[in-house]
Amino acid sequence: MRGTRATLAEWNREPWGILRAWTGGSLVVTVGLLTAVYVIATISRPDATMFSIPGFDLPPTIADIGGILFRNSLVLALHAMACVAGFIAGSALPLAAVNYSGVWRWIHDKAGPLAIGFVVCATTFSLCTQAFVLGGLTSTVASQLSIPPAVLLLSLLPHALPELIALFLPLAAWFIASRLGHWHELLAATFATVAIAVPVLVISAFVEVYVSPVLLRALTG
Repeated sequence: MRGTRATLAEWNREPWGILRAWTGGSLVVTVGLLTAVYVIATISRPDATMFSIPGFDLPPTIADIGGILFRNSLVLALHAMACVAGFIAGSALPLAAVNYSGVWRWIHDKAGPLAIGFVVCATTFSLCTQAFVLGGLTSTVASQLSIPPAVLLLSLLPHALPELIALFLPLAAWFIASRLGHWHELLAATFATVAIAVPVLVISAFVEVYVSPVLLRALTG
């Protein structure tokens, strides 16, 4: 915890460098995901299910915002846990390993790389799942509104872009720390990225319910 507090204090003295790095990494992931969503939407067969869009088909309510925040909180929690797991696997376990010998030392030495591999696989699975689910949903809603998927995605960018960047901040922090071998910074990165992401997600939820439907209506005529 002393190391975590020291890392947070260091970042607080010069925050813009680390914020630029996290935001840039998160933006790369966001653009990749949106590109995958568009490709999947263009090749997917629209579902027959009819979806209602709050603020477009139905009057928006606070409950709509609560549902959006609940879903996004689950995704943010998953990504934050990836940071925590990276800290445990890359920093805490190696420190604990020096206190053991024999079989227990071997277990601690091997547990770290295995845990990191699991985080990579779980994160990749999460991103692929999001791409396929969002791509299929985009295809269906675009067909329902008789517009190209690109137009629908364009109308969603005012909330989707900051929302996704906020959600992927912990993953960007994990990737940067792993490349530099700074596993000890990941617990601090978990606190910092979640603290930044939460207000962005709240604002994005309001934009999704009250602003994006207006833009969608303007684009669809």
